[in-house]
Amino acid sequence: MITRRKFIVTTGLAATAVWARPTLVFSMKKKEIGIQLYTLRKELPKDVKTTLEKVAKVGYTTVETYGFSTKDQFWGLTPKELKKILDDNRLKAVSGHYNLGSFLYDGNTSELIASIEAAKTLESEFLTIPWIDEPFRRNIEDYKKIAARVNEAAVMCKKAGLKLTYHNHDFEFQKHDGITGYEILLKETDKNLVYFELDLYWVIHSGNDPLKLFKENPGRFKMWHVKDKDKNNNDLNTEIGSGSIDFKPLFEEARQSGMIHFFVEQENNFAKDSFQSIQQSCDFISKNILS
Repeated sequence: MITRRKFIVTTGLAATAVWARPTLVFSMKKKEIGIQLYTLRKELPKDVKTTLEKVAKVGYTTVETYGFSTKDQFWGLTPKELKKILDDNRLKAVSGHYNLGSFLYDGNTSELIASIEAAKTLESEFLTIPWIDEPFRRNIEDYKKIAARVNEAAVMCKKAGLKLTYHNHDFEFQKHDGITGYEILLKETDKNLVYFELDLYWVIHSGNDPLKLFKENPGRFKMWHVKDKDKNNNDLNTEIGSGSIDFKPLFEEARQSGMIHFFVEQENNFAKDSFQSIQQSCDFISKNILS
């Protein structure tokens, strides 16, 4: 994290360069590398404490949680207990993926309220919707209904001091009578309340261009998932820098995107084991993208 003193020194020495190349604002101020903890979904339920200790040791400073439920909380830990482990390792859960129960489909707010309370306990900035079940996203009207629910949730989040974001897969980019579900979500949600977590892998996998989305919707993509595509099998992930996605041009437009946090994610195809993979990804980003 850049301290106030370091910021003053840095800006004093490099003001000319910033004016010459505005994209440098991101690389100068932002050195935090985050991880979506779903990457470690096999390890976390077995030993949360040790897993998070290893995450911090690798060099990650922010995390995005997943898997919260009113029954099991976070892998058997209460939000308060998880917060203690994060604090002990100087990790910050700036965001979390929360399924919100059935709220998106029938308006039941019970799990949404519990999710908001969990996110507040973790002192998160964002509460992120990770997924829409297939029966509820089959046509334009379905997406409009989802957008309306997302707006409702965003109002509740704002009252609690949180921001709401929506995380995409590839299905949102399927067309329904000439328009994609993602276009509907962008258009029908309140741009002052609803933001988006852009999964770069899924955007590219669907045949779309993140840079085009940045240009058409500046400032709405407050977070990214940084996930690489295996060169031999596009349906698989790989360590950042080992795949086919060139992340450098994307990070150069981080300012236009609005991105303030990003998370490494790898769902499969680990080189040796998941900890070596997240180390490799962290090292590549630190040396080749944020340097």
